[in-house]
Amino acid sequence: MIPQQEIVDKISQITLPIAQELLLELVDIELVPSGRRWLLRVFIDRDGGVTIADCEKVSRDLDRILDVEDVIDHPYVLEVSSPGLTRALKKRKDFERYKGKTCKIVTRSPIAGRNDFRGEIVDVTGDDVEVKAEGNIYRIPLDGIKKANLELEL
Repeated sequence: MIPQQEIVDKISQITLPIAQELLLELVDIELVPSGRRWLLRVFIDRDGGVTIADCEKVSRDLDRILDVEDVIDHPYVLEVSSPGLTRALKKRKDFERYKGKTCKIVTRSPIAGRNDFRGEIVDVTGDDVEVKAEGNIYRIPLDGIKKANLELEL
């Protein structure tokens, strides 16, 4: 059995040119065991958002190639969608792109006695993201982030 990360990496290599041809960004890929059928989620985006037609086109093209390449050795369901308004922030460039926006970060270990931060992304310096929460600036190591998402600003 091929390790799950290797499968995701291979799917990423296949999906990237499909997305680029349509002027889309490949945001993330998740492969989640879910009973007999696994769930393959592909998240795409572009400035101004993606359309249902974008998702359908990527889904059709990707599904065709995955069938031929036989990358996933389990039955699976393919979902292609936008990352949504509360998109996950996983890479350095995600935090750079959304400077000034509100996010929620959960850390692997406590920083200043806490693991949860909700605040504005101020900057990304070195290997840290700076978040302003409750009037304080916290430097959070990127590799210490367990989960991060944009928050809805109403």
